[in-house]
Amino acid sequence: MTSAVKQGPRHQRSGGGRRGWRFDLDRHPVWWLFPLALLLTAFYLYPVLEVVRTSFTDATLLNSAYSYTLASYRSVLADSALPQIWLATVIFVAGSVIGQTTLGLLIALTLEAGFRRRLPGVRTVQVVVLATWIIPGVASAIIWQLLLSEANFGFFNAMLGLFSLSPVPWLSDAKVAIWSATLANIWRGTALSMILLYAGLKTISPGLYEAAAVDGATALQAFRYITLPRLRPALLINAVIVSVFSLNTFELVMPLTGGGPGRSTEVLALAAYNAVFHDFNLAQGSVLAVLMLLLNLAFTAVYWLTSRGLR
Repeated sequence: MTSAVKQGPRHQRSGGGRRGWRFDLDRHPVWWLFPLALLLTAFYLYPVLEVVRTSFTDATLLNSAYSYTLASYRSVLADSALPQIWLATVIFVAGSVIGQTTLGLLIALTLEAGFRRRLPGVRTVQVVVLATWIIPGVASAIIWQLLLSEANFGFFNAMLGLFSLSPVPWLSDAKVAIWSATLANIWRGTALSMILLYAGLKTISPGLYEAAAVDGATALQAFRYITLPRLRPALLINAVIVSVFSLNTFELVMPLTGGGPGRSTEVLALAAYNAVFHDFNLAQGSVLAVLMLLLNLAFTAVYWLTSRGLR
């Protein structure tokens, strides 16, 4: 006759603790974001907070001592050059948004139609457009200095000379230089708009165009009533991204014009640089950086509020 052997309780294996820890992380997945939050705080949030703190001081690069004051804000806001800086920034940003969106949409429509009809050379056009985007800003500035040069080798003035037209002071006239810098930025950033808008075009069902063609709609009517309404989210994203990129552009304007002639092309990013590294005024440069931060947050807020209405 056999007797049942009563077994004692099983001991938990050494891996149980690790399973329990994984279980806790599964129940609270927010902890998985802790390393990322730590990195963002160290490399993004802390520098931003430090700039904001410095803007409330009178710190300079020539003196380690400083005190907390609002004098830097009063000095920057009362500066007679600030209206010109705002004007140059508005022209540069608004012109870049309009120009990049228009050209990017035209190229995106051309590529979409070319790929749909399997036209030769479409891929080459796409690569050429993308090449302008990967060129560094300093290199782009050098290219446009050569194109806009008022010397004999300047491409644009040489073309005007072929038609017996007078040369244009592209970079030496205060009223023309800001538009020349904007044109260079449009050339450099159109590829980004093309990518965003081309992706938006691919989300539109071809059946809508087929139904419109059956109903006798023209290409212009299809673009107005089908393409544009369904492209609004992509257009909004493009406008916000181009606005932020253009507002923060420094590496193109600095080597192209240096902010001149005078201060006609001194956009906000370049003004912040000049305040710190030309005037050695760390506090005033921080104030201008805070103004840029507020504008970037405003662009983001506009996107967030508008995108909710498009859903």
